[in-house]
Amino acid sequence: MKIGRIVFFVLLMVKGAYAQKAYHEQYRPQIHFSPPAHWMNDPNGMVYYGGVYHLFYQYYPGATVWGPMHWGHATSTDLVHWKNKPVALYPDSLGYIFSGSAVVDFHNTSGFGKNGHPPLIAIFTYHDPIKEKAHRLDVQSQGVAYSNDGGNSWKKYSGNPVLQNPGISDFRDPKVQWYEPGKMWIMTLATKDRVTFYSSKDFKSWVRESDFGAQTGAHGGVWECPDLFKISASDGAEKWVLIANINPGGPQGGSATQYFIGNFNGNNFQADDNEIRWLDAGSDEYAGVTWSNTGNRRLFLGWMSNWDYANIVPTKIWRSAMTIPREMKLVKEASQYYLASKPVKELGAISGKTIILNAKQHQYGINTHSGSFMLKLKTTQLKSFSITFSNDRKEKLVVGFDDSGNQWFIDRSRAGESGFSNNFVRKIATNRIAKIQGSDLTIVIDASSVELFADGGLTTMTSIFFPAKPFSAISLDASQGFQTSRLSYTPLKSIWP
Repeated sequence: MKIGRIVFFVLLMVKGAYAQKAYHEQYRPQIHFSPPAHWMNDPNGMVYYGGVYHLFYQYYPGATVWGPMHWGHATSTDLVHWKNKPVALYPDSLGYIFSGSAVVDFHNTSGFGKNGHPPLIAIFTYHDPIKEKAHRLDVQSQGVAYSNDGGNSWKKYSGNPVLQNPGISDFRDPKVQWYEPGKMWIMTLATKDRVTFYSSKDFKSWVRESDFGAQTGAHGGVWECPDLFKISASDGAEKWVLIANINPGGPQGGSATQYFIGNFNGNNFQADDNEIRWLDAGSDEYAGVTWSNTGNRRLFLGWMSNWDYANIVPTKIWRSAMTIPREMKLVKEASQYYLASKPVKELGAISGKTIILNAKQHQYGINTHSGSFMLKLKTTQLKSFSITFSNDRKEKLVVGFDDSGNQWFIDRSRAGESGFSNNFVRKIATNRIAKIQGSDLTIVIDASSVELFADGGLTTMTSIFFPAKPFSAISLDASQGFQTSRLSYTPLKSIWP
């Protein structure tokens, strides 16, 4: 097949690329949330209330590797700019504070509310290190904390734990929602290689309802960080989505996020089929769940790393970041339903002037203050193509489509530092879901990450990398028959001062 080469040189004049002030260190994400310093993993307790998005997260303030877990805390009014808050929950005599969720108790079913105002309630997993050292199975139980000031401060319930361990090794990550038909709370809990549903009328006493997943989905590792929600499809149908993160066993090795489409009746979840669906088919999205109390919008966030190498990536001050917040839709493709993900529209708040890259033009002078940008491509005839992002250190990141395998791909094998792990250097790919001839592609690049959204978001892939310098050139290689109807570049401003 004859290959044509179209080259676009994009001069990315990065302001303070090597500055060492906070949030401007080498590799530091400029448009993604990361903690000021130290270790972070799973997003927790994501809830929207009073015009504020709360993001809690697994946090160890003592080092840049995993340790005794706390709940870190940040808030945003626009899903883009974040304010760091004091640590929300500390370990206590019952154990470390593992992952969980938060809700608004509008009916004050818990009795935690004051003066007619609904409380925010966080539910989380206690992990007891003493029991763990004694090799007991009942290491994990569920605890509750509540806030009467809009999430700024939290008090743990004196009756913790509210759900004792029945004697299994993995019993964690409660995601809770209000189920209106039954006038009760539903907890979706990760229990070894499946999820277990519990119900409660008061958030304090929980009754087991059912299990799901023992014979369904991917089972390469332990299930973690589940989520359950109802969503309307593009054809008007209402379906339930169950998310079950898994580690290991992801499509690229290590950790990843799978999901199921089906129905839930307040007691059990029934999947429509046994197809394995990956919410993000890349190498570096995990523990992803959605915000509660966001109305008709279903907003998703994941941890941007992989347990295969998360503790040893080459950052020094902080370790790991979150994905771009994504809005999810349920779409029907070839008689089956799939989740589609796109970057939230709020990214427009940091978007600079969009430049259309004309195929007849070869050079562009483009200024950006952060080295972060969005590239969008539309094609009426999808054939093999690749987009290469490179710098003068001969480092390069390659993103594209291979029609011989019908696969979208990301190749970070020469995108920067990789000697820290044998599992890191490789090309990753996933089969295309859409059956249409044309396609659209959105690529979000930050200092050390790429997020790919293809075919209306039906395919999403995330990958991290660690270049010595920001990428300063873009080139497009396209096979014969590939037709580009639009290729645009939009710089994204740093969210950090």
